Amino acid sequence: MDSLGGIAFFVQAAETRSFSEAGRHFGLSSSAIGKSVARLEERLGVRLFHRSTRSITLTAEGSRFLERCRRILGELEAAEQELSESRQVPQGRLRISLPLVSRLVMPALTAFMHRYPAVELDVDFSDRLVDVIGEGFDAVIRTGEPADSRLMSRALGSFRLLLVASPSYLARHSTPHVPAELAIHACLQHKFPSTGRLEPWPLKRAHGDAELSLPNTMVCNTTETLIDVARDGLGIACLPDFMVREAIGRGELVTLLDAFIEHHGTFRLLWPSSRHTAPKLRAFIDFMSVELLKILGG
Repeated sequence: MDSLGGIAFFVQAAETRSFSEAGRHFGLSSSAIGKSVARLEERLGVRLFHRSTRSITLTAEGSRFLERCRRILGELEAAEQELSESRQVPQGRLRISLPLVSRLVMPALTAFMHRYPAVELDVDFSDRLVDVIGEGFDAVIRTGEPADSRLMSRALGSFRLLLVASPSYLARHSTPHVPAELAIHACLQHKFPSTGRLEPWPLKRAHGDAELSLPNTMVCNTTETLIDVARDGLGIACLPDFMVREAIGRGELVTLLDAFIEHHGTFRLLWPSSRHTAPKLRAFIDFMSVELLKILGG
């Protein structure tokens, strides 16, 4: 700590070009500042200042050392502020954007609200690619890899898309054994609300095979509805594993064509890069990371 004190005295003297001014800043005599700098020079084995009876000026070595010292003191200040903020109660407005999969995010979100009642949530549910900084979001959850270098990110867990149907549907219509047989089945498809495009089913294709055209027995912009329709025996749906895990465990749905499915996705939490993270945002990042990982299981 004596070294850090000497560095702080050196930086203040270098910036004010005066041992006297540096002494007044710290409540010490100019002599005490001068002796501390002299000890620092002796320890380093270089002269940091040119001294005269009227002024002090940095040497070349002193100039280089000053830049390093400023960064050291800046990091120390940031660490102290971070520790200070960590003791504060998370509070205030938090603007977030979440994907349209309420069965994934709502249990974690309501648990967060119980844990941090002083945080006011402004929630946007959307599947579109938002401009986190431009639209003023504190944090967003999306799939895929981050493309904006201005953002920090944390992986929340992985998921796979599965083809599922109820045993009653398969008993009436037979079980497809290759993707081409889906053409004669009732296909329940998800449409992205922001674009109107159908979400493609991740079916492997042999080289040269044309893309399979699936029937549009039902098109819906919410995946939660497709689970209910599939469970009622009305068709085959392509859904994330975390959404159908319980229904599969209860025997209400079974998976199909597993060997022909090729998919792996990752949910990520993204937030603007900043030297200091507000307590409300830090609490949200840490809490959602733990809770969603429990649900996604990976």
